[in-house]
Amino acid sequence: MSKKHLFYLQITFWACFICLTSQTKVLSQSIGLNYPIYDDYMRRQQLLGNLSAESSFMIRPLYPTEAFNKSNPFALEENKVAPDLNSTDIKKSKFVTLPAMLKSRYNSKLPFGINDVQMIPNKGTQFNASVGFYFEHGPLTIQFQPEVLHAENQDFTGFPLEHWGSTWLQYFEWINTSDIPERFDQGPVTKLSLGQSSIRYNYKDYSIGISNENLWWGPGRKASLLMSNNAPGFLHLTLNTRKPVKTILGNFEGQIIAGQLRSSGVDPVNSDYIYTNTPLYVVKRPDEDWRYLSGLALTYQPKWLPGLFLGFSSVSQMYHTDLSQFADYLPVFNGEKGPESISKPNVDKRNQLSSGYFRWIDTNGHFEFYGEYGSNGNSRSLNDFLINPDKNRAFLFGFTNLIPLKKEDEFLQMGMEITQTGQTVREEILARNSWYTHPYVRHGYTHKGQVLGFGYGPGSNTISIDMAWVKKYNRLGFEFEYINHNNDFYYKRFESIKDLRRKYVDIVPALIGEWRFDNVLLSANFKYLTSLNYKWYLENDPEDYFIPGLDKTSFVGNIGITYLMK
Repeated sequence: MSKKHLFYLQITFWACFICLTSQTKVLSQSIGLNYPIYDDYMRRQQLLGNLSAESSFMIRPLYPTEAFNKSNPFALEENKVAPDLNSTDIKKSKFVTLPAMLKSRYNSKLPFGINDVQMIPNKGTQFNASVGFYFEHGPLTIQFQPEVLHAENQDFTGFPLEHWGSTWLQYFEWINTSDIPERFDQGPVTKLSLGQSSIRYNYKDYSIGISNENLWWGPGRKASLLMSNNAPGFLHLTLNTRKPVKTILGNFEGQIIAGQLRSSGVDPVNSDYIYTNTPLYVVKRPDEDWRYLSGLALTYQPKWLPGLFLGFSSVSQMYHTDLSQFADYLPVFNGEKGPESISKPNVDKRNQLSSGYFRWIDTNGHFEFYGEYGSNGNSRSLNDFLINPDKNRAFLFGFTNLIPLKKEDEFLQMGMEITQTGQTVREEILARNSWYTHPYVRHGYTHKGQVLGFGYGPGSNTISIDMAWVKKYNRLGFEFEYINHNNDFYYKRFESIKDLRRKYVDIVPALIGEWRFDNVLLSANFKYLTSLNYKWYLENDPEDYFIPGLDKTSFVGNIGITYLMK
């Protein structure tokens, strides 16, 4: 381990020691997206009418003290009311020990998993741990919550070498327009990061500061088109609301960010592969080490339609060496729209995405329905969009329903979510205009080698169904997931040769369990992964057209434990 890593470990150790030996008094820290159980628990409590129905859950992390008027964000079941934001009492200093968290994952044969923050594509076992403190003095808050990752990172079968050369050629067309390594380095990996840390200045309903926290924009439970906790948190400036802002028209929530995205620093597997005397991998320029990301998220709850939330998000990234004008730093609504036939060099240097979304909740029926529709490369004019709305689009839809059971506080939770980033317009597939890739910003919409939005990456489609018994924090049930990997690559490569047998599909049933034991929150899920036509590969047989492909199975186990300090 390097001296730099040892230095960070010492800082983390002494910070944790101070936390564990100090008295704690909770006020208004955010609940990060890396904690198991909490996010789903808060969402269920809102559907049951136990938390304020004014919070959209479409801009996260949440601030429960402000959003739900609770004195302790990690004990939402208590009825203690938070101090008023204008109260003189809150000007006193507060010091809080944050919950200690440890998450582990075991993949027996193949890497699998999304929405896991620092965790990487890994065969074997990996651990992600965090602990920290929260300090508040008047309007100033400091949340120090570093994370450490250790992964065995064992070797596994990747894109098969047996694919013929032209398949490798087209496969690298996606690799060269994104930074999504199949495997991170060789051998074990240890990483230290700022995790869910931030420094903020808060004034009433608003907050401004510097943060490394993961963000989630959109209504999805399992996926988001633009911003999720799939990749590690990135350093960013933020101006955001801490609770819905009331106006005569209804409630508003919002966030504006300016951040720094980093590359993985990892060359793809077989990056030295040559086809027809031409290297397939196009090395990314040394001056492209980081990208500038600007983003805006806004939600609105109409005063006359309680339970309905409407939202919009927009992001734009470009290499920092290309920043030259004010519009590059804050391209609100991604600016400069117009006919695609007109060349716009400055706009073409930006990777732009946007989405609109909604969420409708009925606390009487304990039900929610939500959806998100996104546009990739949205410098298109409104007329172009209305003529062909299916072009460069992605979407998700889902619902959750809590059905009361005989015993008090017990419910049957049912949910489904469908996400699609695969394209359906043939011309766009042939042009490789996939989500999270870009011909100029060739790292794609990624940070440290992982997609910031939908974790299964470009061109992928999923259906997820879950059913569980729930009671407060506790949940026991099962989940079924169907994943169709990178359909854009599949149609681009195999449709042209009329070979329609090779769709790369994962079928993933799972058992899930979450339970609270006093100060300990335990979560676990165990999955059995069946990959059909793994990496789109099968052996041709002239006498049998419907021959089985390269099918693989793998066991995936996730266990998380959170200890609530008192």
